[in-house]
Amino acid sequence: MPDALLAGATGLVGQALVQAWATHGTGASLHLLVRRPVSQPAAACPVHVVDFSALPALPAAREAYCCLGTTIKVAGSQDAFRAVDHDAVLAFAHAARAAGVQRLAVVSALGANPRSSNFYSRVKGETEAALVSLGFTSLVIARPSLLLGDRAALGQPERRGELIGQAITQRIGRLIPGRWRPIAADVVARALLRSLQAPAAGVTVLESAMLQRLGR
Repeated sequence: MPDALLAGATGLVGQALVQAWATHGTGASLHLLVRRPVSQPAAACPVHVVDFSALPALPAAREAYCCLGTTIKVAGSQDAFRAVDHDAVLAFAHAARAAGVQRLAVVSALGANPRSSNFYSRVKGETEAALVSLGFTSLVIARPSLLLGDRAALGQPERRGELIGQAITQRIGRLIPGRWRPIAADVVARALLRSLQAPAAGVTVLESAMLQRLGR
């Protein structure tokens, strides 16, 4: 089976995707691209420490997953945020195309819009638009709502909004419309994997409600 690539393996969705890959059953290797050395993942995936601003030639692969992302607060500035959520994502996508990737699934965000007045949503939308122009046979764009997961276990700072969202979900989650309901990272990861098992040609946008259904 052709190999696959994953950028952003140390975040909530990336870690969940690595774990899901162990039971995915394709027989292919999932190559992890990381910015700094990490402990050996559960799925015994090949790990490549790279600089996303100067990516080397990547292993040949048929499909790729991009879970790169940060926040302005964590990044420290709007420019630093854009360097990850726009520049690094596109650098990976270009390198993946050069490695033979035909199918790409990428984690974006609810409300992504290149014309948004909100900087975060605008950058996400600009990134989506740039990815569409690269001509992948299949491009899956996931737009999850507020992500839920154990950031402390990953050595990441807890995000107040996610803690509040998790508490609200536990109480009245079923009353929140699917588009806005907070979503677990492992649900998003399973949805990404399933979306590339039998991908439709062209661009597929998975809003959070669809991710909930696809990732159950």
